[in-house]
Parts: sequence; C-alpha cells; structure tokens
Amino acid sequence: MIGFCPLASGSKGNALFLGSQDKKFLIDVGISLKKLKEKLGEIGVTIDEIDAILITHEHSDHIKGLEKLTEIWKKPIFCNRETAKVLLCSVKSDLNLKIFSSSEPFSFGDIDVFPFSIEHDTVDPVGFVFKVEGFKVSVCADLGFAGTFVQRALHDSDILYLESNHEENMVHACARPSVYKRRVLSRLGHLSNDACNTLLAQVMTNRLKCVYLAHLSSECNSEELAYKKAVHTLKNTQDVKLYIAHQSKVSIPFSFVEAAGAV
Repeated sequence: MIGFCPLASGSKGNALFLGSQDKKFLIDVGISLKKLKEKLGEIGVTIDEIDAILITHEHSDHIKGLEKLTEIWKKPIFCNRETAKVLLCSVKSDLNLKIFSSSEPFSFGDIDVFPFSIEHDTVDPVGFVFKVEGFKVSVCADLGFAGTFVQRALHDSDILYLESNHEENMVHACARPSVYKRRVLSRLGHLSNDACNTLLAQVMTNRLKCVYLAHLSSECNSEELAYKKAVHTLKNTQDVKLYIAHQSKVSIPFSFVEAAGAV
C-alpha cells in the first residue's frame, strides 16, 4: 500500500502505517505481533515488507509489541537518544536502533522525516511530519498542550493524525482517581476534543485533504461527540475527509495514489 493508515489508536495500543513507492514504515508498535500481522494483512502488507519503525515515546501502549517483533525482525528502529535509553532497559531483545535529534530532519529512502518535540509525561516525546509522495503527513498525539512550535509543524498539512482524547466534563465525572484526572487534563497529558479543534482551526489550510481523530478515550469520550465537534470546525471545507482512528479495527486508509489522481 502506498499511503497512510492507522492500524490501532488508543490507550490499549497504537500502531500506524506509512508507505511510499520505496519504503514502508510503522510509527509505534503498541500492539501484539499477532494483531500487527493481522492488521497489516488487511491493507495488503506483510511484516517482512516493513523497512523501519519510528517511535514517538516509550509508554507501553506505543512499544509493547517491540520485543516479540524484534525477535524475528532486525531492521532499523528510529528514536531519539533519551527514548533509546529507556528502550534498551525495557526491551529484552536486540534492537537495531538509529538515533535522531528531536529537532533535526532526516531521510529514509524517499521519505523525509521531520521530528518535533511535544509535551507529554515521558522522557522526550515527539510528533512527526513526513514529506512523502508529494504529501505532507503529520502525526501528533499524546500531548497535553499544543503551543506555537507544534502549530508551525502541523501547518499546511495534507493529512493530519491529531489527538482528540477526551471531553473535560467526562474526565471530571468519571470514576477514575484524582491523580488520573490531573494527569490527563495537564499540559503533560492529552488533548481534549476542544483543544484538538482549536489546534485544527489554527493549522488547517485549503491544502488539507484528510483528518484522523486519534487516541480517543473509551471512557471519557465518544466517537460521535469527537466527530461532531470536528465536523463543526471543518464546516466550510467540504472536500476534507474526516475519519476516526479506531482502537480495535483498522481505520480507513488514505491512498496517495488515489488522492494524486483526483487532483
């Protein structure tokens, strides 16, 4: 597949696929090897075809599939130095780590990668912007606050994978302990639906073609509510596709080939 597809998105595990003519990436591997193979199979890709993995941060819902995968798969894993230190301590299998700086672009095959720092409660979390097949694909989730640096990174994207984690009133009303609520609502936590849509309004241009609402809380949000709020933000952009990035099933893929042919 030449395109972008969220395979799993949420607190139970995250994995995204990005493919060009030359290379195929995974962004995070927070699901089991069995599930990963199944989900890749749904978009016509095998594990052996994956050329590299990029890691956003070290929380278990983003890396828990790495150990089993790297027992059979020895290709490059890209992460920054601080994240690498954690991976080397927490993952028992041998890792073929390639270190990037959180503020410096690099290339892998025909895909240009632009990491950028975000605010989350991990050692050095990042989002990614990819320039691939003439498209700008931006991945930005697991952050509690989106300042001007994040806004600049995401501006003028073709495809946005953007966190829309919770409704604040639902977090306050849920049965979780106070420490959980404070974390989720803090600058090092997760973006609410309202914060997601504020950010979306700030960064979208007439270049925007597709938005994936990501990392939805199963307890403190709903797909209907997140979707409804994003529709309102996108009300004057009828040609933009809006999808939910699902936890338990493969989301609708975005094909670079089809999108290029439609222009």
